[in-house]
Order: sequence, then C-alpha cells, then structure tokens
Amino acid sequence: MSKAPVFIDLFAGCGGLSLGLLQAGWQGLFAIERSPDAFSTLHHNLVDSGRFDYQWPSWLSERAHDIEGFLKTHSERLTELEGKVDLIAGGPPCQGFSPAGRRDPNDPRNRMAERYMEVVSLVKPKFLLIENVRGFNSPFTKSGGAYSGVPYSEIVKERLDALGYDAKYEILKSSDFGVPQLRPRFILIAVKKNMGIKEDPFVLLKKQRSNFLKSKRLPVAKPVTVRQAICDLEISGKKLVAAMDGNIKGFMQIDYDARAVKSSPFTRLMRKGCGVGFAPNCLRLPRHSSDVVFRFNSILRDCRKGYTLSKEDRDRYGIKKHAITPLHPDKPSATLTTLPDDILHYSEPRILTVREMARIQSFPDWFAFLGPYTTGGKRRKVTCPRYTQVGNAVPPLLSEALGLFLATLLKSKRSSGEYSPLAIELGSF
Repeated sequence: MSKAPVFIDLFAGCGGLSLGLLQAGWQGLFAIERSPDAFSTLHHNLVDSGRFDYQWPSWLSERAHDIEGFLKTHSERLTELEGKVDLIAGGPPCQGFSPAGRRDPNDPRNRMAERYMEVVSLVKPKFLLIENVRGFNSPFTKSGGAYSGVPYSEIVKERLDALGYDAKYEILKSSDFGVPQLRPRFILIAVKKNMGIKEDPFVLLKKQRSNFLKSKRLPVAKPVTVRQAICDLEISGKKLVAAMDGNIKGFMQIDYDARAVKSSPFTRLMRKGCGVGFAPNCLRLPRHSSDVVFRFNSILRDCRKGYTLSKEDRDRYGIKKHAITPLHPDKPSATLTTLPDDILHYSEPRILTVREMARIQSFPDWFAFLGPYTTGGKRRKVTCPRYTQVGNAVPPLLSEALGLFLATLLKSKRSSGEYSPLAIELGSF
C-alpha cells in the first residue's frame, strides 16, 4: 500500500482546505492558524476526532500559532522537513486584496503571503497550493510603490520562480465543483521544476471535473442550487425547540430529524457519515425584531432574488449596509462573507443560520463549529466567531477536487523522473 502524500496547511482557519485534502487521501502534518477559536474548530474535527491521519510533530504544540512567531521559533525544524512534505497549502489573509475592502497595497496583512513563501523556502515541498480572493490577481490602482499597477499574483509567481517552482493560476468558480455557491477564487498551483511536469495543471484539473462530480452523485451540467443545499433546514413544518449550543439563552432552533425532512443528492452527501438520529450543531436561529421581519418580508416579496439590492431599494427600506442579497432558491448562492446579514434566506424573513452557511460552503454535517456565534466591539480583534469562521473558509468540496487532482499528479510521477499526462487525463476520482 503506497504511503499517503503529506501536507502542511498555513493560515488554516477553521480547516476547510485541510478537510478537503484529508478527504482526498492526504495526510496532515500540522496546521498553522492564529485564531484560537478557528484553531479549536479545526483541531476538534480533524485531529481529535480520529477521522483522519494527522501526524502532528512533537516539537510543535497543538494550539493556535501566529505565523511570524512560528517562523522565528521553528525555522530550523522546518529545514529538517525537506523531502518529507509533498504540499504546502494555504490561504493568506485576503483583506488587503479583497475588492470588498479598501484594496490597500500597504495593508500589513499582505505580508502574510511573504511568510508563506518563507516557509516554502525552508521546507521545499513538491507542490504548492494558494487560495485567495479574486483581487489577488488584480493590480493595485492606489500608490503602492513596487506594487503599483502590478497584480500581487505576478509578484508571488516571480518569487516562486526564483525558488525553483513553475506556478500557474486561475480564477475558479466553486460552483463548478459541486459547491452551491458561485464563490470565484484565485487558485495558484506550483510544481517544483525538477519534477519535469510542463502541462498546465488547470487544463488537467478541468478534465477530471466530470469524474469528480459523478463520484459525489452531483450534477455535471448544472450547478447545485441553494434550495438543494438547505431545503431540509427550513423552519416551515418543523417544531422549534430551545437552541442546544451556545452560551446565550433565549434562542430557538429547528428540531432536526433526518427521517422527516426533504433531501437531495447534495444534502445526502453532506450527511454522509452521520447516523439517522444525528442533528448537526449551529442550528440556532437569529432573533429579529418585528420591524426587521416586516422589512425582510417586504424585500422577499418585492425585490429580485439572487441580486444585490440597489441603492434605491436600500434607501427605500432604510438599510445602511452597502450589500444585502436575498437568495434565489434555484440558483447557487452569492459569495458568502463573514457578515451574516449580507444574505437573506430565499423564503423565510431572516438571515441564515451558521449551519445553513456551512452547507452552502459544503461542510459536512458532522463538522462542528466551536466558539461564539457572533462578536462585537473590542472583542472583534481577538475573537473569530462561527459566522466568521464559515465565511472565511475554503469550500471543502473545492479543496477535495484540488487535492484529488494533486494526488493523481503525484502518483503519476514515475520513478525515472517522468510522469504520464495521459494517466492524469484518464484518471478517475
């Protein structure tokens, strides 16, 4: 039996990228995440659960780590990993690149991509995988010195070339890989030059897309819709009970019974591995005032579903937010963010629950999110609540497709140093 390929996850968040790689048969070595809340979710589901093969090294404590402190303390240990790690994956913080933000070339969070490459220079894995927002591939228009007029993706590609990697990148739509959400993401795949792989990995990935979706019993010709993803979580026709998790009383949730709810191929995939009587966590419903419920009902009645409200509509309803979108039941969701009130349910006058957002991100029901539901004030800087964890995550189905492809690419490599592109093209997930 061949040994499973090994990966490290940097800026791991709650574990969406790691989960997909683990489900694709990779073995985790360790994950670096600075938020204690997000790390506790990752560790609970992927390390403590016993579901996956994690070989956490004894020299690294199993807790949240800041990447800069991690590098300062463990650089020598990282050099010892050369030849033992097949992939470094990660999604460096994206706020400085995001079109939803200020796109500041001098945002200190942009430096985290530099730290990623510093780890790469020490470990020297065979493959690299970077996920980020589309803005990672857009030039900065503000004065930014060396960044001015240049997409940060090109700067990263140039530096990886100097480190001995051939890097390719594309914007992939998550919905093309079974995720019920458009969520276009910047994906960079880099391969060590001495592996002799010259083909564009994205051409090969797309050739395997159909096999991947068929293996999941998901449609190939059309995307999974929001209703197909969360139809069993609707309030209509269900008993409401006191919320079963969270430390604040007064919230309600549906009394979930998998035997008595609607289902679809996607919901059945998300419930795989769950017993018949198992109910996922994070079902807590929002508590809206009567005025908010009235406003949401008006929006659902009068505004186009699947489209962000116009300024005129926002003014009419007295909404100060820049973006709010009522979901269309028969289309994929708009891109989820860390702000739960950006999205309205397609038929019920409320925002989504954490579990509904998790479904739209393609997290399985057994995956439990830990920490506070929301936060505010000074706590915003030190906590990463559940809604934020989900909104920041890489969709596990997308990362699983990428992981299966990279594992196939690695397996196709012959001992002579050659590889078979035909085997990759014909390979089945």
